Amino acid sequence: MSLDEVEPLRPKRSKAARNGLVFLFNLAISGFFIVALLTGVGLYVGKQAFEAEGPLAEEQTVLINRGEGVTAIASKLERAGVVQDDFLFRAGIRAYRNDGALKAGEYQFEPGASMKDVMDKLVAGRSIQYFVTIPEGFTTARAYARVAANETLTGDMPLLVDEGAILPDTYSFQRGETRAAVINRMVEARDKIVNEVWENRVPNLPISTPEELVTLASIVQMEAGGSEFREVAGVFINRLNKGMRLESDPTILYGIYGGEGKPRVNGRVQGITQSEKNNRHAYNTYFIEGLPPGPITNPGRESLEAVANPAQTDAFFFVADGTGGHAFSVTYAEHLENVAKWREIEREIAAKRAAEDAAAAEENSNAN
Repeated sequence: MSLDEVEPLRPKRSKAARNGLVFLFNLAISGFFIVALLTGVGLYVGKQAFEAEGPLAEEQTVLINRGEGVTAIASKLERAGVVQDDFLFRAGIRAYRNDGALKAGEYQFEPGASMKDVMDKLVAGRSIQYFVTIPEGFTTARAYARVAANETLTGDMPLLVDEGAILPDTYSFQRGETRAAVINRMVEARDKIVNEVWENRVPNLPISTPEELVTLASIVQMEAGGSEFREVAGVFINRLNKGMRLESDPTILYGIYGGEGKPRVNGRVQGITQSEKNNRHAYNTYFIEGLPPGPITNPGRESLEAVANPAQTDAFFFVADGTGGHAFSVTYAEHLENVAKWREIEREIAAKRAAEDAAAAEENSNAN
């Protein structure tokens, strides 16, 4: 073997170098495990604190405004005594990745609510709900007056929508929601219901558009009582099919007084006078043929469905029967008999009211 073929000897690492690398490696591993252990302990402790019973001793209400971020919300909750530590609350929110999920609203927090309970409520948007009810048969003007008077809502009223354009119902909202937004929901709800009812109408009705459906339903709404919507609708459908005038008293009053309604006397709605009945305006169905130019109120779903699916009846007339309902008749002669009975009931009612008014006047006189 030649000298060239002999592999040169490589210098051996010193024990000190080997021990240094091992030490650093062991130190890194140990540090990693220590950090992991401390992180795990921290997360466990933090989770326990986040889910622990909160400091509230009694119910507390807090308003979270639109646009407030996690920091502002956490600070507000700490000041209100809902959470004990705003930093830990923010950390928990971020740990659950709910930074942008907190919803505005007015919230009521229960005694002892944990920070997780508070977070869950804000994320779910379980805020305090308020309600405004628009009864069936309310005109748009009256509905607007009720929404405008609600002090929990904010903002100006929108422009007055058409008669019949909103759906009577009970609507929920949060504190601070705008009046315009609530009115918009009423309009959207009405459009949805009208489209649905129109699509499911029976064939061969003497109405050709959804708008005409709403107009006739508004008259049915003002005429019907109790469970008679379909029966009253059936009478009006029969009259339209025969080319007869509808002769509906509420149309007379709407054409004269509009959405505000006829003024009350001593808190009571007064009957229609002969001069009102003879007023030849565009809504007076004692003179015009077919339907009036538009709705006379905002009909509810029941009256809309009644027009779309009226009762099958031979009746062409109806009049109040004194019980809250109506007496229906096929012939005009039968109708006149029913009207005579109703007139007698009206006289009895008028006499009773007159006696009550006289008694009240005498009591006031004696008191003075």
